[in-house]
Amino acid sequence: MQVTLSKRINELLVLAVLDQGPAHGYQIALAVEEQTGGSFSFQHGTLYPILHRLEADGRLRAEWHGTGRRRKTYEITGAGRAELAAGAAELEVQFRALLGLLRGCHAA
Repeated sequence: MQVTLSKRINELLVLAVLDQGPAHGYQIALAVEEQTGGSFSFQHGTLYPILHRLEADGRLRAEWHGTGRRRKTYEITGAGRAELAAGAAELEVQFRALLGLLRGCHAA
């Protein structure tokens, strides 16, 4: 199965935020937007399927907290950290190649 670049980036953004510590969904969305200067953001319908997929794949673990209005807090796992490192290295290679091509086109 081929993963689209945007899907891959979104997953890595979530993992990167959770690598800084556990958070619930809204905190993750805020952190992504804040830490990327608004270049990336999540809509409610986008973020939660990513969180559920990462949890199902074992890259995150989740735990419910509170009474009444409960919140699900997500935490990165060892598998998630390994995925983050591999994904960051992979994206770096891809973006260097892309920027090299784009800069080459502009130099002409």
